[in-house]
This record gives sequence, C-alpha cells and structure tokens, in this order.
Amino acid sequence: MANQKTLQLLGDKADYLLNHKSTTVDKSQLHLPGGDHLDKIWSQSNRGNRVLGSMEQLLSHGRLGGTGYCSIFPVDQGIEHSAGSAFAPNPMYFDPENIVKLAIEGGCNGVASTFGVLGIMSRKYAHKIPFIVKINHNELLSIPNRFDQTMFGTVKSAWNMGAVGVGATIYWGSEESTRQLKEVSEAFEYAHELGMCTILWCYLRNNGFKVDGVDYHSAADLTGQANHLGVTLQADIIKQKIPTNNGGYNAIKQGKTSPLVYSKLTTDHPVDLCRYQLINCYMGRVGLINSGGESKGASDLADAVETAVINKRAGGMGLILGRKAFQRPFAEGVQLLNATQDVYLDESITIA
Repeated sequence: MANQKTLQLLGDKADYLLNHKSTTVDKSQLHLPGGDHLDKIWSQSNRGNRVLGSMEQLLSHGRLGGTGYCSIFPVDQGIEHSAGSAFAPNPMYFDPENIVKLAIEGGCNGVASTFGVLGIMSRKYAHKIPFIVKINHNELLSIPNRFDQTMFGTVKSAWNMGAVGVGATIYWGSEESTRQLKEVSEAFEYAHELGMCTILWCYLRNNGFKVDGVDYHSAADLTGQANHLGVTLQADIIKQKIPTNNGGYNAIKQGKTSPLVYSKLTTDHPVDLCRYQLINCYMGRVGLINSGGESKGASDLADAVETAVINKRAGGMGLILGRKAFQRPFAEGVQLLNATQDVYLDESITIA
C-alpha cells in the first residue's frame, strides 16, 4: 500500500489510480525504468560512450539516483511566458542562483533552464548538479504571437558550460514545425557527437486542435504521435503533457489513425491514456517524463503527486516539474518536489 501521505493527497482518487489494472498494452511488453536501463537499452544503441556517461550522470544524481527514474526541475518560463508572469509570485527566482539551489535542495536529477540562467551560474554549480540547457524558445513578445521556437544559442556553448544535455521544443502542427524539426534534429545530432544527452519537449500548437469547444492539444492519440516523431529524431528522453482526453484524430479529421487505438490500445483511464504516450516512445525504450503544468495554488501538491502516480503506473520515467515548485516559498517547493519523488521511491506503487 502507498505511504499514508500519498494516500491522503490522492484522497478519493486513491483506489481509482493505485489499483487500476491495465488491459491495453500489457506491462510485460514494456521497457520499464530501472537501475540497469542504460545497460539494457542504450548500450545497444548508436549512442556513443560519452553520451552514455552523460545519461549516467543524470540518472545517478539526486534522490532518485540509481533507480532509473528521473526528476528534473525546469525553469524556462521567464522566456516562454515572461519573467513577470513566472517570477512575480516569488521574486527570488529572478536570481538564477535560487533556481539552481531549489533543484539541488529538492533532490532533483538535474536542472533544465536557459543559456542565461545556467551560463551565469555554471562555474559554481555545473559540477554539483547536471545541467540541461534549453536551446530554443518561444519568446511571446513578438506581435502577433506565433507558435514558433527559435534557437537562442549553440550546442557548443551548452557543452562549454559543462552541461550534460540539451533540451528543445518542437511545436508539432504549427506552420513552423518543419523548420523546427530540421533545426532540432541537427542540434541533437551535434549534441550526441559532443557526448551530451537530449530531451525533446513534444508539444502540439495549432488552433485547429480545438474543435467544437474541446481542446485536443493534450489528447492521448495526438500527443502519442508527437512522441513518436520525437523519438524518431533520436531524443533520449521525451517530455510531454499528461493526457487529458482522447480522440483528437477523429475530431480534427486530419492525418490517420486506427479504430484499434481506441478499442484496444486505450481506455478513458488516465493511466491507460499515459501508457499510449509511452508505447509511442518505442515501448518505453526512450523514457517518458510528463510535465507538471501551471501552478493552481492550493491543489498543486495533490495534483503533482497524482501526475507522478499516473506516469509511474503507465511505465513512465518521471516528472519535469517547475512552476508548481518555484511559484511558492522555497521550503514548500522542496516539499512538493520530494513528494513526487517519493512516488517513484515507493515500491508498493507498481506498474499497472
């Protein structure tokens, strides 16, 4: 049985989430996280020895070190949203050092942020916690706003500051996605040549994903395909939003799907929807980490733990959680990060 704190946070959802038995893709077909993940999966791949070393650094650090699970603290919202909207609730995070400190005190495997944030702190902290440099952004100051991601620096610059990996976003479905695909695939190839691991934010962006008042940007079937495109670019870890619905292909009437996706490979249970995202990551050979989403206030702790339970029971690798942690007092941010990590450390919370 899960620990009492987790049960309390899940409340009346505890039984629904913790005792669900998946009847879609059986767990025996999945490649699940574990301490031997690199030996089983990546040592058989085309990733070089230095890439394996970078992955090992990331997966060996923090409270989840050695488990195969991953807790990453990401702060790029100062660009992606605006510094004011991101940091006004807690102005101490205008100072990049506090971002790195929260990742360290929170027991994270690594900290993912911008060239500016990590570059200005690199000599002090790059040897103390794995750095992941987010190399492209949507800055949202342009008028009109566009669904685009622009490179803010070079892979070599990230390597020079001592980063173990780079992260990038592709807005699948946007008018600019083809250019983003080319830029990111070239950047990831060079990162691998330099010995760094790669994380891809596989997000959907197009107003066409909203149909009859329903937003399918986080539909299981569409985000699953976004993940499948991401692993094709040889991302080592996929970052994706937790699925909130399904049937996006049928609603937007674009692309191709199969009735079996909905009758055999998914149900309406959140663990099964997340598992569909996972099987599109080569059955879990490439790790799936789900994002924590925006801060909603008092429910953040419970929401984050719920997301961790869904991800773990689906077969995922962990969480990448930012605003829920840094838009609150420092000690509470540490507590929230630790509570999600406790889900992955709890052996009684098993794969569905």
